[in-house]
Amino acid sequence: MERVPPSQLWHHLAEEDVFNALQSNHHEGLSTNEVAERLRLFGPNSISTQKPMSPLKRFLLQFHNPLIYILLVATAVTFFLQEYIDSAVIFAVVFINAIIGYLQESKAEEAINSLRKMLSAKARVLRDGRRQYVPTTDLVPGDIVVLTSGDKVPADLRLFDNRDLQIDESALTGESVAVQKERAKLDKDVVLADRVNMAFAGTLVTYGQAEGVVIATGDDTETGKIADMITQAVSLETPLTQKIQAFSKVLLWVILGLAALTFVVGLLRGQDWIDTFMAAVALSVAAIPEGLPAVVTITLAIGVRRMAIRNAIVRKLPAVETLGSTTIICSDKTGTLTENQMTVQRVFAGGEAFHITGSGYQPEGGLLNANEAALSPLPEALRQCLRNGMLCNDSELIQKEGLWQVQGDPTEGALLAAASKAGFSTTDLQREYARLDVIPFESDRQYMATLHQSEGHNLIVVKGSMERVVARCHDMLAPDGSSMALDEHRIIEQAEQFASLGLRVLAIAQQTVPIAETDLTRFNKEESTRQLTLVGLQAMIDPPRAEAIQAVATCQKAGIAVKMITGDHALTARAIAEQIGIARANQDGTAHTVLTGSELATMSDHELLREVERVAVFARVAPEQKLKLVTALQAKGHVVAMTGDGVNDAPALKKANIGIAMGIAGTEVAKEAADMVLTDDNFATIEGAVEEGRNVFDNLVKFITWILPTNLGQGLVIMVAILLGATLPVLPVQALWLNMTTAVFLGLMLAFEPKEQGLMARAPRDPDTPILTREMLGRILSVSTLLLVGAFSLFQWALAQGESEPVARTLAVTLFVVVQSVFLLNCRSLRSSLFHMPMFSNRWIWVGMAAMLLAQLAYIYTPTMNLLFQSAPLALAHWGVMLAYGLVVLLLVEGEKWLWRRFAQAA
Repeated sequence: MERVPPSQLWHHLAEEDVFNALQSNHHEGLSTNEVAERLRLFGPNSISTQKPMSPLKRFLLQFHNPLIYILLVATAVTFFLQEYIDSAVIFAVVFINAIIGYLQESKAEEAINSLRKMLSAKARVLRDGRRQYVPTTDLVPGDIVVLTSGDKVPADLRLFDNRDLQIDESALTGESVAVQKERAKLDKDVVLADRVNMAFAGTLVTYGQAEGVVIATGDDTETGKIADMITQAVSLETPLTQKIQAFSKVLLWVILGLAALTFVVGLLRGQDWIDTFMAAVALSVAAIPEGLPAVVTITLAIGVRRMAIRNAIVRKLPAVETLGSTTIICSDKTGTLTENQMTVQRVFAGGEAFHITGSGYQPEGGLLNANEAALSPLPEALRQCLRNGMLCNDSELIQKEGLWQVQGDPTEGALLAAASKAGFSTTDLQREYARLDVIPFESDRQYMATLHQSEGHNLIVVKGSMERVVARCHDMLAPDGSSMALDEHRIIEQAEQFASLGLRVLAIAQQTVPIAETDLTRFNKEESTRQLTLVGLQAMIDPPRAEAIQAVATCQKAGIAVKMITGDHALTARAIAEQIGIARANQDGTAHTVLTGSELATMSDHELLREVERVAVFARVAPEQKLKLVTALQAKGHVVAMTGDGVNDAPALKKANIGIAMGIAGTEVAKEAADMVLTDDNFATIEGAVEEGRNVFDNLVKFITWILPTNLGQGLVIMVAILLGATLPVLPVQALWLNMTTAVFLGLMLAFEPKEQGLMARAPRDPDTPILTREMLGRILSVSTLLLVGAFSLFQWALAQGESEPVARTLAVTLFVVVQSVFLLNCRSLRSSLFHMPMFSNRWIWVGMAAMLLAQLAYIYTPTMNLLFQSAPLALAHWGVMLAYGLVVLLLVEGEKWLWRRFAQAA
C-alpha cells in the first residue's frame, strides 16, 4: 500500500472507507507478508528521538558565559601570581557550576524517552485470520487490534466493533472523566477530545471491549506529534539567567576597561611596566565578584529546599526565581484547582431541591433543604433517590492510607458517597436488595438498569441521562414516597439550573415488578413504554479546592493573572472558574467569555493575541493549542507558568517560562518536561512557590547590592593609588581574601533572610527591569565611595603615623570587613528601616558576622596568616577608629533609605 498521509481525517470517514484506504480486512486482518512490507514502509511503532548533543560539547557549553569568563581570568591571574590555593578554589566553583548545568540539561532528553514507555509491550491483534499477541513495535497501519479493560492503547485506532468501551484519555486530552466510545462517522471539524470513534496511543481502557484498525503508528500518532512538539518547543532562558548574563557582560567590560586605564595611566606616569601590570592585575582581581555565582547557586538551592517543604520539588534551580517573576499562571482544572473527586452537591426529589455538603469520596457531610437547614428525618423521596444511586452501581469506595478512593467509575463513586452521608451501607443494601440481573450502561441507550429482590416484590432501578430516563417515566415520587403526576417542565427546568452551576445531572428511576420476574428481558424489550417512576435527579461536580480559591485570590492580589486551560466542557469549566474566582460574571449580567478549542482553531494569530489576555477560561483545548496559547502570552511580554499532568501538556510545559507538573496524577512525560513538580497536585502550592520565588529574587538582589560595593570599592582604591602614584593599599592576594571570605561568611547569610511583609501585595517584577534599580545603583556607588574614602584615608593615615605597610594594609582590609558587616545589616531590607526589623529574625546574619570576625582575627594575629597574606597585628585603638567609621556608614545608608521612602511616597 502507499503511505497514507497522517493528516487523514479518519474520524470523518465511514468504516468501509477506512478499511479501503488501509487495504485491510476486519474479518482476517493483515497477512504476515503484508505486515513485513508495511513495517519496512512505515517503520517500527515507536517514537523516534533526535540525535543528542555529545556530552563533551554540552559540558563545554556550560563555560560559555561572561561571568564564567571573568572567573576563568581570575583563576589564571591567581595562578600566575602563584596563589595556587586561591586559583584552585575559584576554578572549583566554576567546575561545580558546570557539572550542575550539565546534569540539568541532560534531564531534558528524558522527556522524549518517557513517551516511548507509554506504549504497552504487547498487543493483541488479528492476523492471518487468527488472534495473536505481538510486540507493539511491530504494529503497522491496517492491523486489527483487540482492546479489553485494563489495556493501554498501543497505536492510534479507528474503532469498528465497540462493546461499552470507555477510555481514560486524561493524559492526552485533559478530560477528567473516562470517554464513552461509539461507532459513528463524525463531522470533519470535531476536536480531538470529542473523537469518540477513535482510540489513541498511550491512553488506558477502563471498561468494555472493542476492536479497531490501526490508522497511525509511532511518530504519526497523536502521542508522536506531541513528542515532536516537545523537541521543537524552545526552552526559554529564565529572567534570572538573562539578567545575570547581561549584568556579567557589563561587569566584564567595566573591569577590563578599568584595568586597561590603570595600566595606561601608570605607563604615562613613567612607572615600571611590571609594577603597573601587577597593579592592573590587582584591580581586576579586586573587582571580580568571585563569590557571586556560588552564592546565586546556593541561594537558589536554599529556595529549592524551602519549596520542597511546601510540596514543590524544583528540578531546575533558576525555576525558583522565575516563579517570583511570573505574571500569568495557566492552570489545568482537574486535580489542580479541583479535588479530582466527583461529588454530589445537589439532589432533586419529590419536587424539592436539596443540598449535600462535604467533598470528595469521604462519607462525611450533611443533607440540607432549600433553606440550608438540616433534614431530620429525610423525606422518603430523597431517601429512595440516594438509596437507588447506591443500588444501581458497580463501583466501590475503599479507604487507603487514610484517603477514600473509588474503584471503578468516578460518577458511581460520587453516588456511593452521597448515599453514605444519608446513612446507607453498601453491604446492608446488597443483603436487603440482592441483585438478580443488570443491563450495563451503553452509550446508545444512555442508562444502566439493575433488578433486585425486595420484600413482596422485585425492584428495577435505573440511572442514566435525564432525557432517556424521563422519557420512560409515567409518574414521579411525592416527598412522602407516594406517586404524583410527572412534571416534565419542572424537571427540565431544575436540570438546566443544575447544569448552569457546572453540575453533571443523572436521573434515578424505579419500578416494582412481580417476584416471578427474575431478569430484565421484558424491561429491555419495552424501551418505548413509559412504565418507570422518576425518583429524582442527582447532580455532581468535581468541586474546587477550598485552598485553591484562596490561592487564586492571593495571586490576583499580587498582580498575577490566573487562566484555566482544560480539556473539559465549556459549561463545566466556566462554572468552576466562577466558583474559584478566575472568571466572574460581566457587569451586564452575562457570563464571562470562555473560548473553546474549536473557536481557537478558527482564530488568526492576530485575533488570538487580541483575545489571549482578556479571556480567563479555555475549554476543550487540544495539545497544540495549549502550546499556542503559551506562545501568544509570551509574545505579549508575560512570564508564563504552565501547569499540567498529561502527555498533552508536555510541549506547553517545556515552552513555558516555568513548567509545573503534577506529582500524583502527572505522567512521567509531563514531569520530565517540567521545571517543577507538585507533590500534592494543589494550586495552593503554586501560590506558595511564587511567594518563595519572590523572596529568593529579593535575597539575590540584596546580595548583589551588598557585594558590588566591596569589589567596586577595592577597584577604586587601587585605581586611585595608581593615578596618584601611591603605594597600593590592597594587594591582589588580600583582595582575594576579602572577596572569598566575606561572600561566604557575610553575603551568603542574606540567602536565609525571611520574606518581608507585603511580598505578595506587590505587582510582578517587570521582566525587562534590570536586576539593579536606580536606587540600588545609587546605593552601590555611595557605599563604594565611602569604602574608597575610608580605606584609602586610613591607609595613608597609618603610613603618616609611622606604621609599616603591612599594618596599614591590614587596617585597609579590615575596614572593608567592618563596613561590609554593618552594610550587611542595612541590606536585610533594601527599602525598610533596619531599626523597624526584628533583630533576630535571621539568626544566620549574626552567626556569619561572628564567623567573619574569627576569620579576620586569625588573618590579623596569627603568624601563618601574616606570612601568607602579608598582614600584621593591629592595636586596640585601630579597632576603635574602624568601628566608629562603620557606625557612620550604617547611619548614612539608613538616612539614604529614608530619603528614598519619602521620595516614593511623594511620587
